Amino acid sequence: MANVSGSGRDGFGSRFGVIAAIAGSAVGLGNIWRFPYVAGENGGGAFLLLYVGCVLAIGIPVMMSELIIGRRAQSYAFGSFKKLAPGKPWTIIGALGIVSAFVILAFYSTVAGWTLEYIVQSLTGAFHGKTSAEFKTTFEGFISGSWWPLIWQMVFMFLTAIIVYMGVQKGIEKWSKILMPMLLVLIIVLAVRSLTLPGGMEGLKFFIYPDFSKITWDVVLKAMGQAAFSLSIGMGALITYGSYIPKNNKLSSTAFQITIADTGMAILAGLIVFPAIFSYHINPTEGPGLAFIVFPTIFSQMPGGDIFAVFFFFLLAIASLTSTISVLEVVVAFASEELKITRKKATIIGSLAITFVGVFCTLSFGVMSDVKIFGKTIFDLFDYSSANILLPLGALLIVLFTGWFLGKKNVRDELSNGSLLKVRLFGAFLFIVRFIAPVVIVFVFLKSLGIINF
Repeated sequence: MANVSGSGRDGFGSRFGVIAAIAGSAVGLGNIWRFPYVAGENGGGAFLLLYVGCVLAIGIPVMMSELIIGRRAQSYAFGSFKKLAPGKPWTIIGALGIVSAFVILAFYSTVAGWTLEYIVQSLTGAFHGKTSAEFKTTFEGFISGSWWPLIWQMVFMFLTAIIVYMGVQKGIEKWSKILMPMLLVLIIVLAVRSLTLPGGMEGLKFFIYPDFSKITWDVVLKAMGQAAFSLSIGMGALITYGSYIPKNNKLSSTAFQITIADTGMAILAGLIVFPAIFSYHINPTEGPGLAFIVFPTIFSQMPGGDIFAVFFFFLLAIASLTSTISVLEVVVAFASEELKITRKKATIIGSLAITFVGVFCTLSFGVMSDVKIFGKTIFDLFDYSSANILLPLGALLIVLFTGWFLGKKNVRDELSNGSLLKVRLFGAFLFIVRFIAPVVIVFVFLKSLGIINF
């Protein structure tokens, strides 16, 4: 088993394993479900251009900051700040990361469970002959049920827990090496099929060619928010995974490759969605219902739609799984290393606790739909608080810590692998982390809370 810098900790055993695992953490429903409908609501090509710019200019430096912290400390999210800033209040960042991971997985596993239900429906031919209205009724009826949504949520959490239970190299890395190539093949097959649909080129034009008249400050901030959401920054997963990266790995190259993989998956998702919805004359601003209402409608009309429906929902399930294992790992690493219990015991305890809380999120669409906290259902509260408060706040504190507290010398030392590598554009990286990223994140934070509005 690989260990990191002779520390005895489990770690990634290969460069491909590092890329596959961390890219898997980033690639999820945010790329394949959320990105297309947000892009559709915000001008298509114009949004894509802004999104790619935000990922390259802000996403990579923030991701590098998290990886630097994790590998420098050789510890999980909370423990990293205890080691690097002993006795300082910076440990609040690690605590925020643990809370964020717990909250996110509690509601994310609900949506991930829906993908399993839709795999079964597509395999049994349940999409035949239904209209869009019927699919909407079916979807709403399913999520408001008491049993099947709970069963699928628990099944998904079990699959996630099994992989994390196996360990970093034998579980997370091994399965990421299998799941990520499978994900890539599925998404390419679906993109090619979508592009060959009659009228699909109109959808491609909408997605690729920017209409600059669509660019507003609101769209800019949404692109920044989507970039942060997609890359999974701010919740400690990248810090935890960074601690498993061997010291001879070049972090800047790793961050760039992961970002390219993540952004490429989002673009491929757009190549699936927009040609298909234009081919079937569906409004590209359909919103969150694209995956579970609009696409089943398309598959019911498409030649060979049953096969591609299975592919599509299997794709969503795999993308969800590569993300959930990284989120659970944040909680498991904390429990294992902070509470000094075995990894296996930490996985069982963490999984059961998250599943228990997730039950209330799942039931928020049914028997607990009238239970409101601050005017929101439990699911909506968890979703809103993580995306609009916990993740932006975590990302902000991480870049402030890296840029101002960790110190220029330590940051350069980690990026250069102890002065063994030449660090290009270090000044630009430090400038972005110290000045640009904090301002951008604050704007996204205030916008998401409705405090500012352009």
